Amino acid sequence: MRKMKKGTKKIISPTKLKVLLLFGSGVMLGLTRSPKQYFKLVRTTTKLWHFIDETYLRRLVKEFYEDRLVDYRERDDGKIEVVITERGRNTLLRYDIDRLEIRPSARWDGKWRIVIFDIPERLRTGRDALRQKLRELGFQKLQESVFIIPHPCANEINFLIEFFDLRYFVRLLETDKITNEAELLLKFKLRK
Repeated sequence: MRKMKKGTKKIISPTKLKVLLLFGSGVMLGLTRSPKQYFKLVRTTTKLWHFIDETYLRRLVKEFYEDRLVDYRERDDGKIEVVITERGRNTLLRYDIDRLEIRPSARWDGKWRIVIFDIPERLRTGRDALRQKLRELGFQKLQESVFIIPHPCANEINFLIEFFDLRYFVRLLETDKITNEAELLLKFKLRK
C-alpha cells in the first residue's frame, strides 16, 4: 500500500463510499433523527445491495480491511462476519449529512474547487437542497448553478451528490486561475 503525505486526505470513489455507507447503514440509521430519512435509508440500502457485483464487493472488503475500515470477526457458529471498525465509523460520521463540513487546509494550495450543475426541474428538491448545503459548507455562489471554494472537498462533494442522487448532473472542477480571483481572495480571506 502506498504511503500518503501527512495531512493529505485519501479520496474515496463514489462507489466505495456507497459500499462503505451500506456497511455502516446501522451506524447511519442510529444517527438519523427524521423518520422520513430513516425509512428512505432503509429502502435505499435494500435496493443498493442488489446492484453490487459479488466479486467487486469482495475486492472492496479486502481494500477496506487493508485501510482498517472494516475487520473480520468469527461468530460462535463458526461463520465470519465483516464488522465496521472505529476508524470506519469515524469515516462514516464525517459523511453524516447534518455534520458534514469542509475543513480548510492549514495552508492554501492555490487551487479553486468549482461545483457546477445542470439539474432538471423534475429534481428541483434535490437541486435546492444541494444549493443550500453548498452554502452551509462555505461555498460562494458564482452563478445560479456554479459554486466555488478554495479547500479540497472531493469526498464531501461525492457524498453530497450520492446522497441527493444527482450523480449525472453535477461536476467538480479544480483550477488554479479564475478571472475574478481578487474578489474571491477577499471573500475567503486568502492571500496568493
